[in-house]
Amino acid sequence: MTLPPDDHTHSEWSWDAVNGSMEGSCARAVELGLPSIAFTEHIDLDRWYADPDHQPAMLRGEFGPVAQRLAGWVDADDCYAMPPLDVDGYLESIERCRATFPGLRIVTGLELGEPHWFADRCAALLATGAFERVLGSLHSVEIGGKLWEVNGAYRILTRHNLEPEDVVRLYLADTLQMIESSSIFAVLAHIDYPVRRIPTDGGPFDPTLLEEEYRAVLRALARSGRALEVNTRIPLDARIVRWWHEEGGDAVTFGSDAHEPSAVATGFAEAAAMVEAQGFRPGPAPLDFWARRLTR
Repeated sequence: MTLPPDDHTHSEWSWDAVNGSMEGSCARAVELGLPSIAFTEHIDLDRWYADPDHQPAMLRGEFGPVAQRLAGWVDADDCYAMPPLDVDGYLESIERCRATFPGLRIVTGLELGEPHWFADRCAALLATGAFERVLGSLHSVEIGGKLWEVNGAYRILTRHNLEPEDVVRLYLADTLQMIESSSIFAVLAHIDYPVRRIPTDGGPFDPTLLEEEYRAVLRALARSGRALEVNTRIPLDARIVRWWHEEGGDAVTFGSDAHEPSAVATGFAEAAAMVEAQGFRPGPAPLDFWARRLTR
């Protein structure tokens, strides 16, 4: 089976890809026989809150190497901003890799975090015409008047009498707002982002607990004519893809969200089989988005 393109990866040019390598990811894509790979580097313009109680653990690396890196950027107000993308350096790296891997289609791209909050700055970046694949994503939720990166929000639920599914509900509500108020992106990335590290009693999160919220997001995305990404960082629940089909969604992309070469196209064979079973098929060209079948 030919794997679909990997339309969502990160290299050393993304602030959180501590083990990223554009050249290494290209080599892995060639090894796997991918038709193309897109480097959709992060544009995150928010300032997230770092709870003072958590900052020592962040510095010690207890929350992982990315959080440890972030701890060094915390300002006096206990918030931190992510560094900007070095666009020139990124594009030079793209051209080097294109020369090194002439048989691989290497696509430029961005993952715009909360683009509806930073419309002018995102538009100015895209006006350069340098970026082919544009993802829209959400990584934040507001709780208690503070803007939290979603995974960090799970650590303060008891303070606000919240359950884990409340974070997912907030995330989906903000995702709906992003879709309805911004047309700058072509693909909705990782609709299941808040499920990656959600604390549960065991087993995967059940999306039917929030089916109407998921369907509202998918319905708005379908009306906008954009594509849904099947992100394989964790297996996307097949029911979400089925709801996408039922709500009129026309296109699906695949993204590993790889932040290091070994993760490129992880789980793609299984994801492709699942997506096909839900009513989508490959396009006529290897680089095309997968499209809705005319009949189920």
